[in-house]
Amino acid sequence: MRVLVTGVGGPAGWSLAEQLTARGISVLGADMVPVHLDGVSTVVVPPASDPAMLPTLRALAARHGISMVIPTVSEELPGIAAEAAEFGPGVEVVVGSLAAVATAHDKLLTAEHLLAHGVPVPAFAPAEEGAAAGLGRPVIVKPRVSRGGRGVRLVEPGDAVNWAELRGTHVVQEFAPGIEFAPVVHRATLDDEPHVIVLEKTELADGRIGNAVSVRAVPDGAGDVATVARDAVVALGLVGPVDLDIRLREDGTPLVLEVNARFGANSAAAPELLERVLAAHTVRRREHMWPVTT
Repeated sequence: MRVLVTGVGGPAGWSLAEQLTARGISVLGADMVPVHLDGVSTVVVPPASDPAMLPTLRALAARHGISMVIPTVSEELPGIAAEAAEFGPGVEVVVGSLAAVATAHDKLLTAEHLLAHGVPVPAFAPAEEGAAAGLGRPVIVKPRVSRGGRGVRLVEPGDAVNWAELRGTHVVQEFAPGIEFAPVVHRATLDDEPHVIVLEKTELADGRIGNAVSVRAVPDGAGDVATVARDAVVALGLVGPVDLDIRLREDGTPLVLEVNARFGANSAAAPELLERVLAAHTVRRREHMWPVTT
């Protein structure tokens, strides 16, 4: 079996490549810049914004006998989801449907969709003058489309904000002050029940917000956190690996901050996630009688 991992130089791709090679699986890593990773062959590919990116990935899959493609770069996901079938019948692309991926890709659309389906989210509004009124302070201002904690800002009372500059591209969220979790979910097909592993973020890069510096698994699923993560994945119609951010209000209500339709940077803390992806792949190969690559 050979797996093509995109974004291998980023935290999610790097972690995934290490997990795969530790299982004895051959990995071809792709990134837009040169990357060195022990035991992994790597190639430089165009960025997601380049029309040549997808043809390049398809050519690499054909040339190297790839049986599974795992994208880990948020910007790539809509394009790859739209053309997943173009990789050929012997190549599984680990990505959800275009409609589901496109909704999760935009944080405003995600919040609107989840709210409409009864999944708890922070109070939110498109970023514009007066958007923060009624949301309390501080508030979170974040890009509608971004990767991880990039561009996320905690706006305290009295902080100046150029709302005109953010209009149309950012969203404002209520700030939930409680514990933050990073549940990881796998759902093999739309007919399957999502499997949820709850991780607690024990340290954040920017203190009160930001990417997780460290996480720990929560054996009991942290009460309602696992249920809310499951409900979010079902509401969005996502399959495959999903990485979520969920934070508690002061009263303990879990709120979905955002949903990433891919492996996240913390997947090594939940190795069962990759095991389930690989097991589902094996089942599909048997069902379709695709040739097994070695």
